Amino acid sequence: MSHRPPFPGRRSVLRGSLAASAALAVPAAAGAAPAFALSGRPEAGWGVQAGDVTTDSGLVWVRSDRPARMIVETSATESFRNARRWHGPLLGPGTDFTGTTRLRGLPTGEQIHYRVLLADPDDPRRTGEPVPGTFRTAPVRRRDGVRFLWSGDLAGQGWGINPDRGGYRIYDAMAALDPDFFLCSGDNIYADGPISATAALPDGGTWRNVTTEEKSKVAETLAEFRGNFRYNLLDDNLRRFNAQVPSIVQWDDHEVRNNWYPGEVIAATDTRYTEKSVDVLAARANRAFGEYFPVSTLRPGAREGRVHRVVRHGPLLDVFVLDMRTYRNANTPGTQTTDPQGILGEEQLRWLKRELSRSRAVWKVIAADMPLGLVVPDTTEGQKNIEAVAQGDPGAPLGRELQIAELLRYIKHRRITGTVWLTADVHHTSAQHYLPERAAFTDFEPFWEFVSGPLNAGAFPASALDGTFGPERVFVKAPTASNVSPAGGYQFFGEVDIDGGSGDLTVRLREQDGTVLFTKVLRPGRVGQ
Repeated sequence: MSHRPPFPGRRSVLRGSLAASAALAVPAAAGAAPAFALSGRPEAGWGVQAGDVTTDSGLVWVRSDRPARMIVETSATESFRNARRWHGPLLGPGTDFTGTTRLRGLPTGEQIHYRVLLADPDDPRRTGEPVPGTFRTAPVRRRDGVRFLWSGDLAGQGWGINPDRGGYRIYDAMAALDPDFFLCSGDNIYADGPISATAALPDGGTWRNVTTEEKSKVAETLAEFRGNFRYNLLDDNLRRFNAQVPSIVQWDDHEVRNNWYPGEVIAATDTRYTEKSVDVLAARANRAFGEYFPVSTLRPGAREGRVHRVVRHGPLLDVFVLDMRTYRNANTPGTQTTDPQGILGEEQLRWLKRELSRSRAVWKVIAADMPLGLVVPDTTEGQKNIEAVAQGDPGAPLGRELQIAELLRYIKHRRITGTVWLTADVHHTSAQHYLPERAAFTDFEPFWEFVSGPLNAGAFPASALDGTFGPERVFVKAPTASNVSPAGGYQFFGEVDIDGGSGDLTVRLREQDGTVLFTKVLRPGRVGQ
C-alpha cells in the first residue's frame, strides 16, 4: 500500500487561487488577456505554472502584461510565514513578457506553496496582485509513492475553448486526482489549425469557440506562435490546473505544422503559408514553446536548447522525455534497409541508451510523442508516406523501425528493468502489449505501450497495428467516425500510480470525466513483462 503523505493545504490553496481566478474570466473580447481590476501595476493574468519538478528543485513560470521584475516567494504554509524570496528575470518584449525562475534547494517530498509577484522595474515597491500556486517536490523515500497523469492534443481540428460547455473541463477531472505532475505528450497547440467562431455539429447543433486574432490563420510569425500558446491560457480550467499541478511538457508536430520534419519545404500550392521553410517555422515555434512552458533544458527567448531530457522523480521513477521531431529524417514510405538517423537521430539515441543504463529508478517511463507499433500515415500533398515509426509491413524492421529495434535490443541485453512507453498523438486511447513470440523481430523483451488523448480535439478511429514488434491491442476505445468533436465524447487521459510499498505500477486509462476504462498492474524489477 502506498504511503503518500496527506497534503490538506493543496485544496485550500486552490480555493485561494479560485478567488483570484474569479477576476480572470475570459472577457467578451477574448483576444485580450484576463486581467485584474488593479491598475497601474504589473499584472499576471495568465496565471502561473510549475514544471520539471525534482526532489529539490522546480521551475516557476509567469507572464506579465508589461515590463516587470519576476519575484517568487515560497513557503511550507499558505500563510507564507518565513517565506523565502527568489529574484527572477526582468520580463520584457524579448520573451513576450514571460519568464521562468528556477527554485533550488527545496525540501524533498514536501508541499511547496509559492506566489509570484511582478514588480515595476523602476519602483520595486510597486507590485501587482500575487498569484499563488503549489506543487510537491519528489520524495527521496520510496515508500511515499508517485502518481501522475498524461495526455496530449489540445484545441485541435478547430475545436477550441467552448464557453457553452465550460471550456476545457477535462482539466478539472484531472485535478481532482491530485497528481504529482502532468505529462503532456505533445500537440500542446495546433499552430496549423485556425479556430473559427462556430462549427457545425452532426446533430445539427453549433459548437461555439472563443476566438483570437492569432488563431484566425495558421501560425507563421513568432507573434502568431506566441498567440497560439496564449489562446489555451484563456481557459479558466487550465489556469486553475496549472496552479495546482506541475508539468513535464514535450512537443510533437502541431506546435509547428502537421507531420513536419526538418528540411521540409511547403508546397507552393499550400497558399495558407507565405513562409515555405519549415525550419524557419520550427525555430519560431521552438522559441515560443520555451517562452510559454517551464522546461529545464530551454530558456525563454533563447535560440538554442533541447526538448529531450530526463526528469528524475525520486527512487521510483525517471521520465525520459523524447523529441521525435527535431532530429528525424524526412517522411518516406519507410522501406529503407538502413536508417541510422531514424526518428530520434543518432545523437539522441546514444543519449537515451546512456541515460537508461545510468538510471537507478524502479520504473523508467519513456515518454514518446508518437506510438511505436501503430501505423500513422502521412498523406500530405498526396504522398503515401509514414509519419511515425511503423510502416504497415509486419516483416523485419525497415525504415525508422530499425532504430527502435536497436533500442529494444539494447534494453534487453543491458537488462534494463521497468521500461514503460507512454504516448498520445492518435486521438484515441489504447493499450498494446509487445511480445517477441508474436513478432518478426524477436531480440527484445516484452513491454507495454499505453496511448491516451485527446484533451480537447477531434477524436479518430483506432490506428492499424504493424506486426514487426508483435503488438497485441489489449484495449481500445475509439470512435468509428473521424474528427468526432469533444461534444461527442472520446476525450481521454491516463493515470500512472506507483505504490510505495510494493513498487507496483498501475496504469488506468480514463475518460474526460475521470471514469476508468482499463486498468493494468505491472510488477517491478523485471526486464520485460
